[in-house]
Amino acid sequence: MSGGNAFWLPSTAGIILAVKAQPGARRTQIGPVLPAAEAPGWPPARLKISINAPPEDGKANDAIISALAKWLGIKPSAITLTAGGSSRDKKLAIIGPVTVPEVP
Repeated sequence: MSGGNAFWLPSTAGIILAVKAQPGARRTQIGPVLPAAEAPGWPPARLKISINAPPEDGKANDAIISALAKWLGIKPSAITLTAGGSSRDKKLAIIGPVTVPEVP
């Protein structure tokens, strides 16, 4: 992943991943990668994640973490929401070694 399509950045503990959430979708889906405005400390793009959970009481955030954990093949406890708790743009820290798959 490079240039404007990079939705993740390496960190000292793992990676920082940026997503664009779409709660209330018919089904859970990961991708495509969307361009985003520059923001300090954020990757230059967002990974779109559609989830069927509603955007209330943290249900959508929990569903995003679960979907990412399954997609990355890691435990949900390795993922922490660091920014965007009530926004569609979210930044997550993933601790430990991880291989980011190709985006469909």
